Formats: sequence, C-alpha cells, structure tokens
Amino acid sequence: MTKKDARARVAVLRETIRGHDHLYYVQAAPEIGDFEYDRLLRELRDLETEHPDLVTPDSPTQRVGESPSTSFPAFTHKVPMLSLDNTYTEDELREFEQKIFRQLGAERAIAYVAELKIDGLSMALHYEDGALARAVTRGDGVRGDEVTPNARAIRAIPLRLQAQAQAQAQAPAHIEVRGEVFLPRSRFDAINREQEARGAETYANPRNTAAGTMKNLDPKVVAARGLDMYVYSLAQGRPRSVRSHWDTLQQLAAWGLRTNPASRRCEGLPGILEFIAEWRDKRDSLEYDIDGVVVKVDELALQEELGFTARFPRWAIAYKYPARQASTVVRAIEVQVGRTGRLTPVAHLDPVLLAGSTVARATLHNEEEIARKDVRVGDTVMIEKGGDVIPKVVQVVAGKRPAETQPWTPPERCPVCGTPAVKPEGEVDRRCPNASCPAQIEEALKHFSRREAMDVEGLGDSLVHQLVAGGHVRDFSDLYRLDVATLVELERMGEKSATALVAAIAASRDRGLRRLLFGLGIRFVGERAAMLLARHFRTIDALAAASADEIDAIYEIGPAVAESIRTWLDQDVNRALVERLRAAGVRLEEDASTAATSQAFQGLQIVLTGTLSGLTRDEAKALIEARGGRVTSSVSKKTSFVVAGAEAGSKLEKAKELGVEILDEDAFRGRLGT
Repeated sequence: MTKKDARARVAVLRETIRGHDHLYYVQAAPEIGDFEYDRLLRELRDLETEHPDLVTPDSPTQRVGESPSTSFPAFTHKVPMLSLDNTYTEDELREFEQKIFRQLGAERAIAYVAELKIDGLSMALHYEDGALARAVTRGDGVRGDEVTPNARAIRAIPLRLQAQAQAQAQAPAHIEVRGEVFLPRSRFDAINREQEARGAETYANPRNTAAGTMKNLDPKVVAARGLDMYVYSLAQGRPRSVRSHWDTLQQLAAWGLRTNPASRRCEGLPGILEFIAEWRDKRDSLEYDIDGVVVKVDELALQEELGFTARFPRWAIAYKYPARQASTVVRAIEVQVGRTGRLTPVAHLDPVLLAGSTVARATLHNEEEIARKDVRVGDTVMIEKGGDVIPKVVQVVAGKRPAETQPWTPPERCPVCGTPAVKPEGEVDRRCPNASCPAQIEEALKHFSRREAMDVEGLGDSLVHQLVAGGHVRDFSDLYRLDVATLVELERMGEKSATALVAAIAASRDRGLRRLLFGLGIRFVGERAAMLLARHFRTIDALAAASADEIDAIYEIGPAVAESIRTWLDQDVNRALVERLRAAGVRLEEDASTAATSQAFQGLQIVLTGTLSGLTRDEAKALIEARGGRVTSSVSKKTSFVVAGAEAGSKLEKAKELGVEILDEDAFRGRLGT
C-alpha cells in the first residue's frame, strides 16, 4: 500500500471507529459486534505501526497509548468551577425562586432545567479545533490537575468532536465543556469481585473509586476500570445560536458529547417538584449514584443578570434528597488526633450497606455531641450519610441498649503521645497541646506539602507515616535534611522516586512567605489571611515583631486571627522552628513583585465585565487584590466600581441602573498606577 493510500485508509478507519464509538458509548445503539469493531481497530493500529508519522493524538488507538505519568501538572481554570448551594425542602426551593424574583425586581414566568446530581467528580474538557486538548479535574475550583492521558482512556469522552457539518452549529476553535465522571454500579461491583478473588481489600463506594482511578498515573488502569461521563455545561466557546441552558445540552449532544437523557426542561417550579418526586422513587434503578437534583434557570441572559455570590451561582441550586438511614451496632469508640491537636471521636460499627456503600465507621464530632445523644459502646444506632456522603450517628435506639453499657468518658490524655488533653474555655473540642505529637506531625506535614502551601509533590500519606514513625521527620525543618540514601530504605521508594522527592523538597524552599504562613497551619490562617499578612509585613521577622493590635489593624484580618498568630509566634518551640527553617534555606520573605505598591483599593468591592485588551481576568483580579480590593461576581449597591472591557454584558447595564461608577480599561490602569 502506498503512503497516499495508507493515509486515505487511516482517515476512513478513524472516522468509522469514531462513529461506532458514538453509537455504542453515547447513544447506546451499537451497529456492529465486538469482533468487527476489534478488526477495524487492529487494521488502524497496524497501519499506524507501519507509518508512525500518521499517528495523531486524537486517533482511537491513542486512548491508552501514552506511558504512565510521573505526576499531574496543575492547571488554573480560566472560569472558576464553583460549587452549588444546597437546599433540602420544597419551601427552600420556593425561597430560591423568590430570591430570583427579588433580584429581577418582579415575579415572572421562568423556565428551569432539572438534571440528576450524579455522585462523581467534576472535570473540564478543552477541545482545540475539534480535538481533545486538555482534561482538568475540578480541584479547589480555581486550580485542578491536568489528567488528559486518563481522560483519553475513558471511551465516553470523544477524542474529536463530531464533524461540523453534522452539528447544529460549528464548534469554535476553543471550547471548554464540563461534566461529571462516574463509575457505573455494575463496573464497581465487578471490580470488587475481582478484589475479593485476589484476596485484596474491596473499595468503599463508586465515587471514591472513580476519584482514585483518575489519580492513577497509568492510563491503562483507567481504561480497565470502565469510567463514564456525562457533560452538563459549556464554560467557554458558546455559539451565538445557543441562548439557553437547554439549547446548550442539545448543542453538546450534537457535537457528539454524552449528555444525561434524564434531564428535563420545566416551565416553572411545579415541573421541577414533579421531576424531584419522580426520581426520588426511581433513583435505585439508575446505573450510577445520585444524591439529588440540580435546578438551573434556563435562559442564559437571565443567568448572567443574576450572577454569582462569592461561592455559588445565584441561578442554580442543588436539591438534596433526605439522607438514607440504616441501623447498626457501635463496637468501639476511637479518638483520632488532627493536625491542630483536635481530638475527634469516631464510632467503629458493624459493617452495614448504606446508600450504595458499606459503612464501618462514623464520626461522633465531639464529646458534647456524644453526651447529648448518649452514644455508648454496644448501642444500636441509626446512621445516615450527610448529603449522602459522610456517615454520621443520628440517634441511639434506646430500646435495644444492652444492660451493661456505660457512658463514654472522654480521654484525659492524647491517645497517641500521652500528653494531658486540654479543653479551652468556650470550645467544644479537647485538644492535644503537644506540637510534637506524632499524629499532629503527620497531619501537619500533609497540610504543609499541599499544592496551595509548600507544594511538595510526591509526599503522600503513606510516605508521611513512614517518615514520622521512623523518626526521620519530627517537624517541617527535618524535611530539608532528607537525602536519597535515607528515602530508598523506605517501603515502595526506588532511587528514581527518592531523587524526585528530594528535588521537590528543595524546590519548596523558594515558595515565599505567603505559602509558608499557610503551610505552617496556624489556627485561623487560611490562604487569604496568609496573602494579606505576607503583603503587609513582607518578612516573617517583621510579622514576629508586630503586636496583636498591629496585626488586627490589617484590613480583613480581625482580632481572632491576630491573637492566634501572636500566640503561635510567642511559643518558644515555634520560634525555634522558624530558625531551623531559616537555617535549612527556606525563604522567609515575600517577593517584592507580589507586594502591593499601595493599598489604593482597600475595602473596595470591584466587578470585572467584558474583555480587557492587555490583561486576563485572573491578572486583573491579582492586581486588585494586591492593592487591598476584593473582586466580586455581581453588581450591587455595595459595588465600588465596575471595570468594563469590550463586549461588556448585563453587568454593565446593572451598574448604570444602580448608578455605580464605571471605568474603562484606561481609567482602570490609571487607578492601578500602571
């Protein structure tokens, strides 16, 4: 076969195989058997082997053609992946609608779209010129892991959108779609049967198994698991013809993406309530787990007008079904120690099936909660999954209590290190005050190595446990003394992995004060507080010299945070830790480039709309925050000013209506001083 003939045959085979993939995985209507499908795939693979220059990333042969990854790179979502506010009753749904009416200024007929809330993991798919270019997990909503090799191994995800001539509207050069990856129940059961046959531990539930699978570094493992995906939104690249969420779902399906056929457009809230009631009774018939229904305003112009809060869209809400309950027996109450020293009691239970998974442990929260419910070892208790996810004890079945049970007594000492436990006045939790407690050190090291903190890639839970249990690491500074020779002696640590970890630890020395302050795990100091402190004081020495009142005076910090920082810095053991970190070469100051030249926007709430010619949305937001301002998603009377770029939408009109100051890009740069 000539090269020209091979190229033509490869093109035909790819198009044919993609068509059969769509029929099988999206429409569930296959037209050929497995043998014929495999024959086509084998012919394509043979031709690509003979002509390697014809191989392309979107070829059906490349779904599991990549070598195992060594890590997943981080990716910042251009459009944040926000979560949804929750509601649990019909009255709360009606209040959701009333809030919409109040914001719109009048009651009006509104169409909604109802979608089943699948218990999986959210993922964004980016297509460039019709080909899958990038797949990113939700992560924290701002940054996720780029897991493109694994996404290619999921057959429900098309490597190339359907031919534009077949679609309702031509796909833009770049589109971003979002959806939910899940593990079908039949595949979950089959995987657990395989685990049992090998004598291995079975998996707890489909969601956790799916999440763990997507973190696997070998795409072949992902392919074998049989994950599935439904897409539900178009975050970037909306065609002009698409004017509603329902139109969006139809367009996604026309491009060959898998959408949930159970979705429904409803005229008004009564249709939504009918949908919720219908699937409350039918959800056990599904091939996947759901914990509720997502309700979205259908009209996209209305969605834009309603906007967002800091965390949720105002035009969508999740209705959660009542948690399912089961009864079981408490066999023991164990106390776990967290990174801040908090002692948390956990009930060990007779295993019981609840909402699709086996539950053997449930949180008891704190000693006051145990006393209020009077939970004892030996009690029969009712348990449920909060939001159908986290098991908790709801109540004791008093009539089944054995005569010999005794009230539970909280520990007087830390169960790990034996230090006397303390219960601060006004708090419900007991704590271990020993900062060198091994349990605290383990949890603190996990926090310290997080991507948002010091970003020590490769420092997983099992390795942290070995390092602490073996006495190799007693505090954060000990990390910087680890070497390859020490690490290769640990379980499942080869020389290559050890070398990579040592390099990652070395790279973390230069993260800067902001991430160090967050990584230290000081109580009440989250990412934003750490950023504000780093930008104000610039060095840890300046922060250590500041009084609680001086720290409290920083906008957005507050007395509780200030007192917590001052208390932490006043302890000899913590000051010694700072000095050991300094000696280890850890940078204890913030970059001059990240420090604000002024606090010109302090206390201001600013809205960005439209496209700026010289700045991305994230860059503009960073410049505003560096000057003390806060970027919000919707315009209100509290908005200080709106920055309006090209093609500004309804937010600009809202600003005009409310009399809010509007700046064009030049005026905005003038305020920035750039």
